[in-house]
Amino acid sequence: MRPIVHLVDDNESFRRSTAWLLEAADLAVRDYPGGAELLSALERRSEDRGPACIVSDIRMPGMSGIELHDELRRRECTLPLIFITAHGDIPLAVEAMRNGALDFIEKPFEEATLVDAVQRALQHQPTARASQEASRRLAALTPRERQVMDLVVAGKLNKVVADELGISIKTVELHRANMMSKLGVRNLPDLVRMAMEAA
Repeated sequence: MRPIVHLVDDNESFRRSTAWLLEAADLAVRDYPGGAELLSALERRSEDRGPACIVSDIRMPGMSGIELHDELRRRECTLPLIFITAHGDIPLAVEAMRNGALDFIEKPFEEATLVDAVQRALQHQPTARASQEASRRLAALTPRERQVMDLVVAGKLNKVVADELGISIKTVELHRANMMSKLGVRNLPDLVRMAMEAA
């Protein structure tokens, strides 16, 4: 049985093109225009036991992605959840990861970025080893790099980080580049995931 991706987005053309992309990667896709439709489908298909994950937009009319996530948690649904977000929603996405979402992807995104995130979600097995590795890497940061990381993970822009720490934007960029290099992460979602694993 092919792994299933439950795709939730109110934009029909986005759903169609994203479903096509995921199906081309040999994934079965079930798409829904909103969170209520996904919840109904999950209730009806409680017999599904194969690998599956959820990909959801954050901003949707009716039930937002965050409200959907809250309801999934209330129902003790353990399917890994990936959020798709615009840049302005990053603090929301970070908070969602703190509450158990697995990942978030910023729009616009490369096709491979989404497919990779879905493959990671389908194989997601949190381990003590991952937590220890994340803690070991974080210990290599200088105190200032750690401060920059904490503010970046909170979704703050470089300018805001510079203002809060009383340093220049250039210095923030330098600390941020050093910190990302030491941690071996490529982007903000990877950084947030590592910070969550070490927490």
